[in-house]
Amino acid sequence: MAKVLTLLVLRILMNLLFIGWISLWIIKPTTLWIQSWHQAEDTIKHTFFGYYGLNFAVFSFPPIALSIIGLIYLSLLPQHHRPTRGGRSASITTSRPAIINSFIGIMPCFEIIALFLFLLFLAWTFYVRVTSDFKKLTPVKTMNFNLWQLKYFRVATRFGLLAEACLSLLLFPVLRGLSMFRLLNIQFAASVKYHVWLGTGLIFFSLLHGGSTLFIWTITHHIEEEPKKQIWKWQRTGRVYVAGLISLVTGLLMGITSLPQIRRKKFEVFYYTHHLYIVFLVAFLFHAGDRHFYWVLPGIFLFGLDKILRIVQSRSESRILSTRLFSCKAIELVLPKDPRLNYAPSSFIFVNIPLISQFQWHPFSITSSSSVDKHTLSVMIKCEGKWTNSVYNIVEEAVNSEKKINNITLRVEGPYGPASVDFLRYDNLFLVAGGIGITPFISILQELACKNRLKTTKRVQLVFAVRTFQELNMLLPVSSILFNPINNSSLKLKVYVTQEKKHSNETRTLQEFLAQSQVQSIHLGTDEDYSRFPIRGPESFILLATIVLVTMLTFLGFLIGLSHFFIPSEHKNHSQSMKLATSGAMKTDKEKVPSWVPDLVIIVSYVKAITIGGFAGKILQWRRQHREAPGLSKEEVKPEERNLTELILTAEEHEIHTGGRPKLEEILLEFEKNLIGWSSVGVLVCGPEPMKEAVASMCRQRRPQCFGVEDSGNKHMKMNLNFHSLNFNL
Repeated sequence: MAKVLTLLVLRILMNLLFIGWISLWIIKPTTLWIQSWHQAEDTIKHTFFGYYGLNFAVFSFPPIALSIIGLIYLSLLPQHHRPTRGGRSASITTSRPAIINSFIGIMPCFEIIALFLFLLFLAWTFYVRVTSDFKKLTPVKTMNFNLWQLKYFRVATRFGLLAEACLSLLLFPVLRGLSMFRLLNIQFAASVKYHVWLGTGLIFFSLLHGGSTLFIWTITHHIEEEPKKQIWKWQRTGRVYVAGLISLVTGLLMGITSLPQIRRKKFEVFYYTHHLYIVFLVAFLFHAGDRHFYWVLPGIFLFGLDKILRIVQSRSESRILSTRLFSCKAIELVLPKDPRLNYAPSSFIFVNIPLISQFQWHPFSITSSSSVDKHTLSVMIKCEGKWTNSVYNIVEEAVNSEKKINNITLRVEGPYGPASVDFLRYDNLFLVAGGIGITPFISILQELACKNRLKTTKRVQLVFAVRTFQELNMLLPVSSILFNPINNSSLKLKVYVTQEKKHSNETRTLQEFLAQSQVQSIHLGTDEDYSRFPIRGPESFILLATIVLVTMLTFLGFLIGLSHFFIPSEHKNHSQSMKLATSGAMKTDKEKVPSWVPDLVIIVSYVKAITIGGFAGKILQWRRQHREAPGLSKEEVKPEERNLTELILTAEEHEIHTGGRPKLEEILLEFEKNLIGWSSVGVLVCGPEPMKEAVASMCRQRRPQCFGVEDSGNKHMKMNLNFHSLNFNL
């Protein structure tokens, strides 16, 4: 009861923080807020806390606190908790597809609402700021602008605020270990598209801001008359325009190399160019100033800490215990893991193999289940690029070589995945996979087959589309599950081989295909590798929350301390200082100290705090490495041997269709006929984008009904479809 009450209190706190932070965004452009804020700054800037502490507390603290409370909330949830039946959950997990388009992808209702509200906020901010500017518009003699030029210049300036709003949210979707989207059960692979949208908006508004400013300066000959003063000189006070130009150029370069045409064909160009974000953010800070930067700071703070913790985790080496080479140019890697490491199905890891490349990291879905395999973790890789082919060739060479290779080391980051076994809340599952998209479903089937599970899904329909018969080999990891009952559940598999036709003299069943599959296996590791090179995964949620809290307090301490040291304070003799400043005998702080000094204070404080956060993560990792893991017996570490001959004797017949793609609507109707009563159906799809769009369209057309009420020509429909799209790559 106490735990439930604690979770309720934490959820209320998170909602209040989120609502409060959003409210600040809405009222910030108003005159009432501006006047009140200036008064608050004037009151507190002469205290020990200073205006920098006030800005951090009001603008930066809420989302960071939300992250800390969210991590504590996740730590108190039952491990991989199972939501309630019937497709209802306290968290937002899915929504019916509302827009299905090949260009923008699949957008559910909640995404459309969120996007609309964000665009409405941008329009509100722009309107309030511009109308306020026009009301108090006065000519600037030093710039020699006429009225329309001055108005356009103000409009160009306000476009910068819209770019700033996009930048404030830009880095939240690409957090991994510290992701707040996990509270909504939105995973990293799905949230990356929000980063793309916000990045597109950032570049668009930055171009309008920078391009319009340069346009006005050009037509008024402002650049020609005073170029050094206005653009190319690093100003002592006010806006640093050269920093804005640097920020604009680096942002454009990152945006151009992020286009699909470049990112997919020249991934390394995209990857290395994207590291210019450091230059971009530093230049933005010097251009916009420290007060504007406090809005952007939360995302940068959490991203930097998330990055340093991921680097710390990924420095630990692991070993490949065993591999299987499939004739379809796919490879399964079996890696050792700490038996205390648990993850939910559909999780993924990032893998780096130094023998191939020191810097390339590639994400892969986990095909094993931590409920079944306590000491190993498996991934399946389809060879479709230079890096993946290199992995295949190295292992193939080890198989064919007389000299056994047993030192293939790799680094692993993750696992990352959902906080709950979300698919178990559905009465039935309808799974659609294309090619290597079968990988997340392999882990789901293994989780369903776990003998320790009290309740499980009643019926499972798996539709697997491949191009050739050889690709059926990818079903080998779950062959024992396909041919035996899953905890009294009904599992039906329909395979579609789209680019080959079965000859008339070939009557082999799926079981025979799997039994006669050409698979090469090799054991590369030893029993000692289980304890010497286990994958331990990220730190626990409660320890991550502690690290975030310590790092935040460290940053705030450095920020206040360095500001008092480098920025003269008037709080000791404020009245006398103000009299001198008013009479002209003494310059105010703003005139005495260059505007880039507070910016440098933020940078130094940030670097020191993130470094301390990294040291904390390293210490925790060292403690985990030296904490003795449960002992292993030989039976536990011995790989499972699958006797396919015995499986065939007890196998249920599954269907193989050749020469065409699956007709999903017909398969769904057949699946519905076997349902008893009203049922919630989880529709999960993983594969090429056209396949996802086809499944999403099917779910959108079949709207839920109540107790046999007809809809869209479907009589007595007995199921409520809940669409989920899984990704096997990023």
